[in-house]
Amino acid sequence: MAFQGKKLINNPNDVVTEFIEGLVETYPELQYLDGFPEVKVVIRADASGTTYDKVAVISGGGSGHEPAHAGYVGEGMLTAAICGDVFASPSVDSILAGIRAVTGPMGCLLIVKNYTGDRLNFGLAAEQARSEGYKIETVIVGDDCALPPPRGISGRRGLAGTILVHKVAGAAAAAGLSLADVASEAQRASEMVGTMGVALSVCTLPGQVTSDRLGPGKMELGLGIHGEPGAAVADLQPVDVVVSHVLNQILSLETNYVPITRGNRVVLMINGLGATPVMELMIAAGKTVPKLQLEFGLAVERVYTGSFMTSLDMAGFSISIMKADQNLLQRLDAPTKAPHWPVGSSGNRPPGKIPVPLPPSRSTKSEESLSRPLQLSEQGRILEVAIEAAVNSVIDMRDSLNDWDSKVGDGDCGSTMYRGATAILDDMKKYYPLNDAAETVNEIGSSVSRAMGGTSGVLYNIFCKAAYAKLKANPDSAVTAKQWAEALEAAIAAVSKYGGASAGYRTLLDALIPASAVLKERLSAGDDPCTAFVLSSEAASAGAESTKDMAAQAGRSSYVSAAILATVPDPGAMAAAAWYRAAALAVKAKYERAS
Repeated sequence: MAFQGKKLINNPNDVVTEFIEGLVETYPELQYLDGFPEVKVVIRADASGTTYDKVAVISGGGSGHEPAHAGYVGEGMLTAAICGDVFASPSVDSILAGIRAVTGPMGCLLIVKNYTGDRLNFGLAAEQARSEGYKIETVIVGDDCALPPPRGISGRRGLAGTILVHKVAGAAAAAGLSLADVASEAQRASEMVGTMGVALSVCTLPGQVTSDRLGPGKMELGLGIHGEPGAAVADLQPVDVVVSHVLNQILSLETNYVPITRGNRVVLMINGLGATPVMELMIAAGKTVPKLQLEFGLAVERVYTGSFMTSLDMAGFSISIMKADQNLLQRLDAPTKAPHWPVGSSGNRPPGKIPVPLPPSRSTKSEESLSRPLQLSEQGRILEVAIEAAVNSVIDMRDSLNDWDSKVGDGDCGSTMYRGATAILDDMKKYYPLNDAAETVNEIGSSVSRAMGGTSGVLYNIFCKAAYAKLKANPDSAVTAKQWAEALEAAIAAVSKYGGASAGYRTLLDALIPASAVLKERLSAGDDPCTAFVLSSEAASAGAESTKDMAAQAGRSSYVSAAILATVPDPGAMAAAAWYRAAALAVKAKYERAS
């Protein structure tokens, strides 16, 4: 079913002129000619035809491909950009106005994408400008590799590879080369680049209905930048498969679109078509580079990833590959003030992947101190029992926690806690230094940080690190019940400080704060540590249950209605109460068996 496309615009007929107005307000180095709506030309503010002493480089075409072409106007790139209406070639008068505005005695190079309207209008403007005494050269860019080699006069379409040609020509002009030399470098660059696009949706023109030509679960290979049909419609595939198909098409030896063979140096451009998230573009880039290196034997010298030549709100991307030599790389690396040219890497790049640095506790301590002891001390055995009971209680609660969290959060509390608990169990068997309580608590924090993720992972890591710091201040290896209570108190204070919650906020602290208070109270009253621990665990359970009556003031629960909150306790508090009580009961049972 077709429906009206949603756009943040005013009158659809004014989108190009209003875009240009916003562009020059944003970038003071740019100006536009006062000829709206017929003449829509963006120029460098420092380039006047009467005084400009370098070759002017002009490009343009239909609008809707922003930032192309006006976003590439600037010193070291385009001198002017001629803007047509959306997907419509600019008029001859508009092109002529641009030539007259910026062309000096060195002449002007027109870079034109290979579309019939652009070729005709820029061609006629070039002839008229020559008749007025201007020196004009033209380079036609047709970098499309999606369709079979043409037999007629249309030729290959001009796509995102045109932006690379802009940069080469602009840098050559900025270096003071003659018109013939600038045109020669641009022509050679245009012959070295191939592009192919893949679309997940068709674009919607301002004021028009959205096309439903490309159905759900489908993608179009070789879709044009004006929404024209591509080479084929196919089922949506993982990006690995898509990238492989596109590279095989561009680098095909049968079609010989680009003169690239094994051992060559290349430049890569991953171009978003307008509605593709940066995340997906970077994934495509990350998959393309190693394929070029390993499967095609190419040296990838530069990578540019972003949205350079779009098709309004089309979802998808194109890949451009350009054969490079040292001169071309120098042109691409040359400085430019064009606002939308990317900051690309140049020269030797360091390795993209380096080892994760070890925390000081790991890197400065011996292997023996950070491995499971061959013989556990009495304290080590008690610590092992407590940890094992605590994490198993969390593992057993996974489904209940997820169920509660699905009502008041994002439904993954149990799964998140489960990942942390299983990581602790695995790591404890391998390297927890159980005879050293402080270091063991520190390692629990590291396990949690690595495995859990999300807010819970961070909070529990803070909890453990604060407890570790408090325990580490004790010079003796044996930890007393009072010192454990002080460590718990310090851990709660740290979570409250950095997490922003306190008692009554409906969080895990509503279980731990009552537990800490009772533990401290019972130890001060002279209770034996096991009894105090168990009594404090009862306070933790009661505190967790009481969260049903609390209004959430932190986390995702704070967005949930009070009526829903009243039906379930806070999952984080229930998890905290569960592991705390399980540890307390396990320690009590251990002491009872020993006696």
